[in-house]
Formats: sequence, C-alpha cells, structure tokens
Amino acid sequence: MEGEMMTGNLAAAWGARLAGAEYIPAFPITPQTEIVEALAKWCESGAMPARFVTLDSEHSMMTAAGAAAATGVRVFTATSSQGLLYAFEVLYSVSGWRAPLVLVNVSRALAAPITLESDHNDVLAARDCGFLQIHAETCQEVLDSILIAYRIAEDERVMLPVIVNLDGFYLSFTREPVALPDPELVAKFLPPFHPAHLGFKASEPHALGVAVLGGTPYSYFRHQMHLAALNALVVHQEAAAEFERLFGRRYDLVEGYRLDDAEDVLVMTNAFASKGKAAVDAARAEGRRVGLVRLRMIRPWPAEAIRHVLRGRRAVAVLDQNLSPGQGGILFQELAACLYHETLRPLALCSFIGGLGGKNLSEGEFRTIFEQTAEAGVQGKGIGPVLLYTEADHREMVQLQGIAGKVGTS
Repeated sequence: MEGEMMTGNLAAAWGARLAGAEYIPAFPITPQTEIVEALAKWCESGAMPARFVTLDSEHSMMTAAGAAAATGVRVFTATSSQGLLYAFEVLYSVSGWRAPLVLVNVSRALAAPITLESDHNDVLAARDCGFLQIHAETCQEVLDSILIAYRIAEDERVMLPVIVNLDGFYLSFTREPVALPDPELVAKFLPPFHPAHLGFKASEPHALGVAVLGGTPYSYFRHQMHLAALNALVVHQEAAAEFERLFGRRYDLVEGYRLDDAEDVLVMTNAFASKGKAAVDAARAEGRRVGLVRLRMIRPWPAEAIRHVLRGRRAVAVLDQNLSPGQGGILFQELAACLYHETLRPLALCSFIGGLGGKNLSEGEFRTIFEQTAEAGVQGKGIGPVLLYTEADHREMVQLQGIAGKVGTS
C-alpha cells in the first residue's frame, strides 16, 4: 500500500488492523478515542473481520481483553491516563495469566489538576505490572511498533502483554506521512496466533490459572515473568532484524543520534525526542559536542544497550516528562541505577524535568540543559532534579503564588 498522511491515533488503528486483531474490547477516553472509532467503523463495514465490543469501563475492558487473549485470540485495545489507572488492577492479572495482547496507551497527564495533554506519569506508573513497554517517537513508529509488539508478546519465550505508548495531542492528533506495510509481508512477519498452551473450547473444558499460592510457589511464578521479560530483549532484536529485512525500517532497543564524538549526551523518550534532535543540531552548529539517546523500550529495561551507548561520556542529562513527587524523574533514577557499577560511567549525571502536562519545551530550555550539563561534566558533579521553565513561565508562576501558597507549594 502507498503511504499517506495520518494521525498517530489512525496509525495505531492501522497497526491493529494489519496485525489481524480478532477481538477489540473498547472504552473511549480523550485523547485515545479516535483509535477505537476507526476500528469500530472498519469492523461495522466489514473491512476488518474482528469483533468490536464497547464495555462499561476500562476495568471491564481490560478484563475482557485478558480473558479473550487467554483463549488464544489476538486481542487489541487502547486507553489513556485515568483510563489506564482504572484498569490497573487487571493489568497485573493479565500479565500473571501470561496472556499476550497489545494495549496502546496515548499518554496524558494525571489529575489533579486535570489536563488533557501529555506527559508520561500514566504509562510509567504501569512499569511494574508485568506489561512490556515500547515508546514511539513518530506516527510511523506507532504502526510499526504494534506489529513488533505482537511478534514479541506471542513468542513462546515471552508470552507477556505489551503496552505501546504514544504522546497525546503531540502525536495522537498530528498528521505525518506513514507508509502502510504490504499485508502479505505483514503476514510473513506476524503469522497467525496459535499458542500451544492457551485456548478454551467448549468441547474440551479445562482450567487455566493459578490457585491461592504464597511463599515459594508465588515467588517462582513472579520470577518466571521476570525471566520472560528479559527474554524480550533478545526477541526484540530478532524481530527488529526481520522487520528491517521485510520493510526497510530499523528499530533498536535504544536509538542514538549524533553520538560518534559526543562528550555530553541527552537521554529522552517519545515524541519530544524530535525536538531534542533539532536542539542537538543547533548545539552542534554552535560547536558543542553533544548527542542524544532515545529510549525506545522501557520494559524490559535495556540496561546493557544503555551502558554501551553511554560508556565513556563526559556527562549525561536525562530529560524526564514525568515527576515522582518527593524523588524526581523516574527514568533518571533507573538510568543512574544501571550505570552505577559501570567502570567508565559518565563523570556527571544530570536530571531535568520538563514537558509536564503537555507544556512545550523551548529552544532556550534545551540550551539550558546543554550548558548546565557541560558545566557539570567539567566539575565532575551531577545536578538536579531541575524543573525547566522560561521567563514567561516564571511570570505566570509569580501570578499564581497566592493560590499555590495556599496548598503548600511555591
């Protein structure tokens, strides 16, 4: 098929369609609704031979998704923000069932205060639930990542559900050129789902699940999930190589940008990494030896790939679009932990927080990151967490101080 302009949401819907999803339990929530609207339209017209069902909440949606996946059906669903949190109880159950499915999360900041725009506190809150996580930068990557996610989830070495994350508004409603993969090639990359150990039939009744187990048995099952998640690192690399062979596009666990001679490196994820790459280009034009690393897979954490690209750098800055109150940026903590025992670890690790609630990241804020990171590298001492804001932001905050002071902040 020829390429066309489409939003991130439509690209996600096409990913599910090309993957041959057979069952789509759904519940609408902004900014995800466009995904299930497109799928509902295709299912109703017969363009997509799948069963589409609207449930009464995200909790029941995920329960239906997990139960269907446990029967050996290829399942797709999508949610966002508070909807993901409403489904939280079931996320742990579905991964514990080892039921492979793909859930698209269109990131949106969490209340309160309420916003409809993006940051990553919703999806990163789910990092310990047993779902694998792939984070996309572009609309093309959204579609491609869904195909890769099914390939990983359904591999017998993994058999775990996957979240594919895209930024709300900045990607969900942004139109970009997307090349639709040839369905025949997709069928070669992603064969029909026929799991050996799943599949309920009325003629062959059996139970699937785990009784109340504590102590050693519970530890065993949890550890098996951990090992399966680690297997996904190898399976992803195999899938990425096959995807590149068939479609000409390569997706690694982490993406490096202008790293060859970079002294200082900025680590980011998702759609704002495109802004980060432009900022790297601008800094290079000013003579700064900087580069960027985009984290594509968050779970399992690609520790060795991260160590490889950051080994021997002078300083590393992590730009988190999330905030763990009382601690700081979530990805900074995880990156610092995986570099702790590295012999040639960077001289300085710097933590920056920006883009919360959809707030834009300006050229000046990226310049601040590079300047402060370079200074930290020279001094050999890390900094942060630093909350990024412009002079206009400062004036607005001054105006709000009276309100903010009443709730114990400034």
